[in-house]
Amino acid sequence: MAKEVESKLLASVIARILDDKLGKDISILNIGHVSSLADYFVIVTGDSTPQVKALMESVREGIKKEFERLPIRMENDAKNRWNLLDYGDVVVHVLHRDERETYAIEKFWNHAFRISEAEWKELSKDYTIYAD
Repeated sequence: MAKEVESKLLASVIARILDDKLGKDISILNIGHVSSLADYFVIVTGDSTPQVKALMESVREGIKKEFERLPIRMENDAKNRWNLLDYGDVVVHVLHRDERETYAIEKFWNHAFRISEAEWKELSKDYTIYAD
């Protein structure tokens, strides 16, 4: 059975996992006040298609290990250029850098509140694989 975890902490731990695996330009958007899709989006860039796939798998395995929770659904395009993990309250977008620039998710959701890197790093400090 999945462990209860607050959405903001879940999003922060996901960001930490992505950061530990060298994901780029990590953003957490609080969209809960403007959409019923989720409470948070976590968006990250991978430099290559293998890295996009590896980032997605790292999140999936890390959240399974920490919180015994699997995504409700997973989506990816045939070339692993934009992968998505949906945890219900948190949706993770793992994009190749070209797709990140093309689709500009943050611009579309510019009315969402952004969680600062300092804040998510503080919230997730107990979940890093590295000693700070």
